Amino acid sequence: MSTEPQPDAVAEQDAAVLAENAPTRSVWSELRDAIRGTGADYTKIPLRKAVFLLAVPMVLELVLESTFAVVDIYFVGKLGSSAVATVGLTESYLFLLYSIAMGLAMAVTAVVARRVGEHKREEAAITAVQAIYLALLTSLPFAVAGIVFAQDLLRLMGADAWSLEHGYRYMQWMLGGNAVIMLLFVINAIYRGAGDAAIAMRVLWVANGLNIVLDPILIFGFGPIPAMGIEGAAIATNIGRGAGVLMQLWILFRGGKHIRVAASQLGWHGAILWNIVRTSLGGIGQMIVAMTSWIFLMRILASIGSEAVAGATIAIRIMMFTLMPAWGMSNAAATLVGQNLGAKEPGRAEASVWRIGWYNMVFTVAISVVFFLLHDRLIAIFTDDPTVIDIGGSWLRILSYSYFVYGWWMVAVQAFNGAGDTVTPTKINVVFFWLLQIPLSYALAITAGWQHSGVFWGVFVSETSVGLFTLWLFSRGRWKTAQV
Repeated sequence: MSTEPQPDAVAEQDAAVLAENAPTRSVWSELRDAIRGTGADYTKIPLRKAVFLLAVPMVLELVLESTFAVVDIYFVGKLGSSAVATVGLTESYLFLLYSIAMGLAMAVTAVVARRVGEHKREEAAITAVQAIYLALLTSLPFAVAGIVFAQDLLRLMGADAWSLEHGYRYMQWMLGGNAVIMLLFVINAIYRGAGDAAIAMRVLWVANGLNIVLDPILIFGFGPIPAMGIEGAAIATNIGRGAGVLMQLWILFRGGKHIRVAASQLGWHGAILWNIVRTSLGGIGQMIVAMTSWIFLMRILASIGSEAVAGATIAIRIMMFTLMPAWGMSNAAATLVGQNLGAKEPGRAEASVWRIGWYNMVFTVAISVVFFLLHDRLIAIFTDDPTVIDIGGSWLRILSYSYFVYGWWMVAVQAFNGAGDTVTPTKINVVFFWLLQIPLSYALAITAGWQHSGVFWGVFVSETSVGLFTLWLFSRGRWKTAQV
């Protein structure tokens, strides 16, 4: 038998040499593939490439989401500190909704990723349908409560007179239309779990791009369109996210690179739905603990004054904006963990988490420097109230001392969630948020008289501690044995 290389083999070798000698072309080629989406098997391609192909669209997706959050509060800020406080108080309730949506999303990503890793594409599609049914059912009680009891809910949170008279319609729209929020979270989680991160990215580009365009038009009016004030911001959000959901459903039935739903898969599958519920309980629990902790913190700040709520609301929007790229990379870790555990590659799953963790740490350290040097200037972009600027700036400065821990914390938590072990982070959150963060923040802010600074230092201590502990627990490796 001849040992001479065959023509095909020679061509492959030449192509490999060219690729090695043209690294710039290779990077741009991979970037194009990441944005367009590929049918690559993320359990078999080189790990660096797998991280890149998944992380780029997830980062870009969440960058636009955070851009919307910042732009939205910029326009609302023109209406005054009470309007900003209304958004902050409404989001305290929306955070409960987000906790359920994100808990479901964690479970859906984990289950779909595991089925795709096991090459059970049909079961992955059926899981997607059951997740959509579950999202719709969950949204109903929030819609009723928001429409009927908006003023009562704001009053419970200590809203001022302006919010009770003018801001309640914002809450009615946001909670009344919460189904689009639920579906946007859950269906994008389906795409991420399947490995179609580029689709999730394009959906949020459309949803938030439309929202950003409509915000100033509906808030301040344009031509024949009357000014709607803070209510216009909520309407713009519902229109933008509603358009995103329609796009999601159209693509889901038309078919992405890794998942497609057929008409025959639209039936009710109780066992699969229950598996999603069972897996999501831990995720919902961990988010509810974190979000209710935030509600208590906002209630403490509301007792200090609307300026404290406004400053905290702007600071948290800036924080969301800067953390979204890190969340995007963390979501990539969840997908890689789920798919590689499904493919019986736990070592590769762990390696992906450590690699992404280092990327996140470098990014968050850079952001912490910006926060430390420019904290007041960043808040001043959104308001000219000196008290609000001082309060929001103080939180950004305090955050800068431990921001690097957030990068590791997010990746470690998503590793647990991607593996389907959503219970462990829930237990951690109960200890560090309910038993540490709330009592400590209250003691420092009210008992010790530190006012808003006491809340911010309480958050610093609790979230730095939870980040370090979660990373240590991840390193022990028990998450590799989780079954979904």
